[in-house]
Amino acid sequence: MKVLLPNFLDKEYNILDFGAVEGGFVNCKDAINNAILECNKNGGGYVIIPQGLFLTGPLYFKSNVCLKMESGSILKFTKCKEDYPLYNANWEGIERLRCVSPLMIHDCDNVGIIGDGVIDGSGDQWRPVKDWKLTKKQWEAHLKKSQVTDKLKESTIWYPNQNILDGVKAGDKKDISEASVYWDMYRPDLVSITSCNKVLLDGVVFSNSPAWNIHPLFVENLTVRNVLVKNPYYAQNGDGIDIESCNNVEIANSVFEVGDDGICVKSGKNREARKIKAPCQNLWIHDCKVFEAHGGFVVGSEMSRGVKNVLVENNTFIGTDVGIRFKSALGRGGVVEDITIKNTRMLNIKEEAIIFTMGYALTTIGVEGQESKVNEDPEDIPYFKNIIIDNALCDSSKKGLVVEGINKDTITNITLKNSKIVSENALKLSMCQNIVLENTDIIENGKLTHYACESMEG
Repeated sequence: MKVLLPNFLDKEYNILDFGAVEGGFVNCKDAINNAILECNKNGGGYVIIPQGLFLTGPLYFKSNVCLKMESGSILKFTKCKEDYPLYNANWEGIERLRCVSPLMIHDCDNVGIIGDGVIDGSGDQWRPVKDWKLTKKQWEAHLKKSQVTDKLKESTIWYPNQNILDGVKAGDKKDISEASVYWDMYRPDLVSITSCNKVLLDGVVFSNSPAWNIHPLFVENLTVRNVLVKNPYYAQNGDGIDIESCNNVEIANSVFEVGDDGICVKSGKNREARKIKAPCQNLWIHDCKVFEAHGGFVVGSEMSRGVKNVLVENNTFIGTDVGIRFKSALGRGGVVEDITIKNTRMLNIKEEAIIFTMGYALTTIGVEGQESKVNEDPEDIPYFKNIIIDNALCDSSKKGLVVEGINKDTITNITLKNSKIVSENALKLSMCQNIVLENTDIIENGKLTHYACESMEG
């Protein structure tokens, strides 16, 4: 697999020359977007963000343009209705209304964001927060910003303003005019990259996203390297990167500390997604670190167009809820296959070290040895197969290896080898077959079991 990198003309367009004002008090979105347009008009090059704090609204990328952030530069995004109109976007694998993203990279070829700067999406002005995710001091700090809360059965949720709560109670709207009343309920991803070719993200800090941090969709030749992606742990839907229906991707030498899944691979949701033949394929994810996320490396649950030919190696997951997670549900359909995960270090995992589950969306799954009824449409049944996990080390977890299929054919040919997993509960297998443990130690509550080569089913 060879991922093609973008190439830019050696021309620079400094945003100060287009009227940008440093200091964080003047909205510079017109100046920066004009610099992008001028750069594109002249065949491309580098739009320079110099040292300093620049307030801005959404930026709209054009082909052959690279945003270059100099050391000490900060882009701080506004939040106001005029800057963030609604549009028909793709969210969690289906068509839905969303606000435009702070960084809009759509229908572009040969684009990039590089340098040593910081991008702040002002996500704390958009995101609701569940009380149980916060310390008492953090909760009190949020209440000083806004006293809008909604007490539910199991938790109380804080909202940045009343309009977002009203929108949640009104529910998703398909008509833009109806939805626009509750515009900031439709919070955007920080970086939306859609239908592009040759994209580079290198060196920049992406932080404080309203929802997902980086969302490439239908992208060919994507390179993400040396970036820091950071959200608070309590950030609702604050995923690090969600690689959806992309082809030829390298994610390397990057750090993710976020409020949901760290590195996630997706390919659309349910029958609507399966109308488009665009699997997520040819991925190389290596030498990354994930802290305090829901999952370190995750596939799904939106995987309906399929995921295949993925190599994940030399990664470290510390303090995540789950280490390696494959998730789907009846109705998704799609096949996840030919995945190799090597040399994974997992420390202080809160729940499962490794899990394959098809009960993510609380649909009927195989439990207690009873097979579920097959859906009327066979294409609604998802499959995980031909997956190798080699040299995985987990120093602590609540559960070691969990495999939960829909029937015995849905999860097959999973190999865990040359590994050592420490857990309170070693193995849980249901509705699966040919689960192979080879040269692997499982330590359950201090008791060692060595598996030389054993094939299991549940």
